[in-house]
Order: sequence, then C-alpha cells, then structure tokens
Amino acid sequence: MTDQHFFIGGAQRSGTTYAYYLCADHPDIEMALPVRPEPKFFLNPALHSQGYAYYRQTYFGKKPNVRMFGEKSTSYIEVESAAAALAAMIPDAKIVFVLRDPIERAISNYRFSLFHGVETLSMSEAFTQEAARVERYDHARFSVSPYAYLRRGRYIEYIEMYERYFRPEQIHILIYEQMFAQDASVRGLYAFLGVDQQYRAATRGDVINANSEAAGEELTPALRAHLREAYAPYTARLRAHTGLRIPEWE
Repeated sequence: MTDQHFFIGGAQRSGTTYAYYLCADHPDIEMALPVRPEPKFFLNPALHSQGYAYYRQTYFGKKPNVRMFGEKSTSYIEVESAAAALAAMIPDAKIVFVLRDPIERAISNYRFSLFHGVETLSMSEAFTQEAARVERYDHARFSVSPYAYLRRGRYIEYIEMYERYFRPEQIHILIYEQMFAQDASVRGLYAFLGVDQQYRAATRGDVINANSEAAGEELTPALRAHLREAYAPYTARLRAHTGLRIPEWE
C-alpha cells in the first residue's frame, strides 16, 4: 500500500471540524466524506474487517492528484480498539490530535449535549456527578459517553495510549487556541503532513461547527478553580511528555 493516510482525532468540541476543513481545502489532501456523520470506520469491526480497499473506495475518490488522504472522527482519540485497528490496517498512518483548554472544552461539551437534548442536569450537577453516570448511556446511539465531560480532558492518557501503537514521530498535536490564532500552527500541521506549508486555506479563521454557547449556566468561580487544580497534574504531564508550551491554558 503506497497511499499516505492521516487521522484527525480530538476530544469533542476541540476544533477538529475546523482542522478538517483546513485540510479538506488544501489541494494536496483529500478528506473522507461525509463530514457528518463521521465515518468512525475503525470504531466498527463490521466495517474495518472489510479491509483497506473497501475503506478507500467508500470514503475517497472524489478529488484527483492528492498526496494525502485524511479522516476526522473525534471518538478515535479515546477508544483503544480504534487505535489498534488503525495500526493493524495502516501502520504508517499519521495521527493528528487537536487539544483545547480542558475546562473550556468541558463547558462546550456540556452545552453541546444540553442543546441537543442529551443532557438534563445543570452544569455543576453534570460535572460533580460524572463518575456515577459516565457509563450510563445508550451505547447503540453513541460511540463514546456523552457525559465524559471531565475525563475527556485528560489528554496525556490518550496520547500515551496511542504511543503503544504508533511511534511518537507519527503523532502531531495541535493546540486549539494556537490553531486559530497562529499561522505557524497551521503551517506546522501542513509540514507534518508533507504538503505545501504556504497554502492558505479559504476557511482559515472561519467559525465552523459553532456551539450554542448561551445554553446553560456559567461555571462558578469555585468550580472552575477546582477543575483547574484537578487538571493541573495531567496538563503538567502533557507538557513534560511533549515539550509543548501552552500559555493559553494558564
């Protein structure tokens, strides 16, 4: 197999759809279709058991003369069986993770669930009761828990999981806040993928897949401080492991 593939993952509400369009707009890249619902090909054994040829024929082939084929499925970052299936079929794949300030991501995730009728609790109730209800969801409807608001922000655990299947140099991390604000972040993504770094996507700076940020109450200062303290060791491990500087999260 000579085709080059990459996969965009990232906890829900981390800007993965924006990253998708930065790549889909690039002339050297074809992204899997449809955008919604996401393919989630490697989450479904009945699909990935059909093999690579089926994957290529089903999700690609609309864009000529490309160098890279990409797929975006947010759930990939937190499901080990997906990492294993990816590595088994496409061992030289490149992996792109998009990470957002874990507290802001959790708030956005909660509001997304609330807006779509998945959540009925208040934000503070949903966060404080997460451990008791995180696995109590409709597994036939959702590929991952819609209630894992806080657990989903422990990014280092997911990165270390993927490093059991892929070499560190196959993994690239995009920081949500930098991806929007810094051209260098986008150029770094393109460089990692081996495509023209100077290309400027038409979607650069666009607001894509916006949430209903007005939904639900605001996070109280006390709970925000508690979450910042709870996430501190995970963020410290992330920085130490990757060497990333993330002043936007401080």
